[in-house]
Amino acid sequence: MRIHPLVVDGLITAAQTTVAVLLGRESAAQGWPALDPLGWSLVALCNLPTVLRARAPVAVCVFVDACAIAYVSLGHWPVVNSFGPMLAFYTVASLRPPRTTALCAALMAGVWIYAGLVTQGSSMASVAAQSVAYPVVLWWFGHTARRTADLTRQLRAEQADRARREVAEERVRIARELHDVVAHHMAVINVQAGLARFVFTSDTRTAREALDTIAGTSGEALAELRRMLGLLRADGVSGADSGPAPGLGQLAEMVERVRAGGVPVDLRVTGEPRPLPPGVQLCLYRVVQEALTNVLKHAPGSHATVELAYRAGEMAVSVVNEGEGVIPDRKQERGGHGLIGMRERAKLYGGTIVVGPRSEGGFGVQLTLPTAPPAARRGDTVEE
Repeated sequence: MRIHPLVVDGLITAAQTTVAVLLGRESAAQGWPALDPLGWSLVALCNLPTVLRARAPVAVCVFVDACAIAYVSLGHWPVVNSFGPMLAFYTVASLRPPRTTALCAALMAGVWIYAGLVTQGSSMASVAAQSVAYPVVLWWFGHTARRTADLTRQLRAEQADRARREVAEERVRIARELHDVVAHHMAVINVQAGLARFVFTSDTRTAREALDTIAGTSGEALAELRRMLGLLRADGVSGADSGPAPGLGQLAEMVERVRAGGVPVDLRVTGEPRPLPPGVQLCLYRVVQEALTNVLKHAPGSHATVELAYRAGEMAVSVVNEGEGVIPDRKQERGGHGLIGMRERAKLYGGTIVVGPRSEGGFGVQLTLPTAPPAARRGDTVEE
């Protein structure tokens, strides 16, 4: 439990005042005049105001120094009220700039020397040394405390800024995932719904198959959305029903959905299949998903080919279609997540991606990802 700063200052002031009272009661035993009501009042005025030192450090410092001068001018023992001015000066050194601190240090040294001058039998050499040593030591401690506080504030600001950046990055990642999930499945559902409506009265079997595809696709979309929402739970428990992130094992199912949506798709796998990191599989899956979704939306009915190649130290996937395809213009690209998501995924895993129309016709997406990345790696993306 954090204690309020004013409570801490109150406890310090209470302890300091108690020490001053105990010293005041020993004044007569030390050969000094016993404290009268005025003397006790000055003891209180030299110590109690320090409870407000954090709120008005300079004002408190000047006030307690003035009370200390009045106290020693009455011939009382200077040691009794030495702690209040020192604590007040330390607070100035820890909270105020050097110029203000220097003025308060000179004031404290002046009070110290004045006490030596009005006290009979004082060694002025010792008093002068103390008037320099005490302010310097307190100044150093105050400066250290101020620097520590500044570094703490800076560290907290940097941590808050880093937390904001991480939240923003996570929001972008979630937005990209949601786009990939929703856009692909909704494109399939939209095509199948249109087909079912068109043949509803003339071809009942085809309409029923389209509705079955809609049911299956929407169920898969809901399952993926549940998985993503599970990652956002406050308690951090996603549950056993969230399932793993999609990977290359689900690639054939996705191709079948697209085929059911009216786009002939060929899936080719070359090379020797091998286990891949989940992140790499997810990246490959999402890029293929986005590319086929674009075929559904911009080149319906055209033939598409998906080729997955296992190579030494890398994976390559290409999605090409024979239709014209559509490249989003600048305005659309700024508002969408499709091509941006492809580039960001490729960059995240140190890969390269080429997106654009092919010279022989149609549209293509080619992605290459390293599967044995070095310790530090940076990815580039290219758009033709």
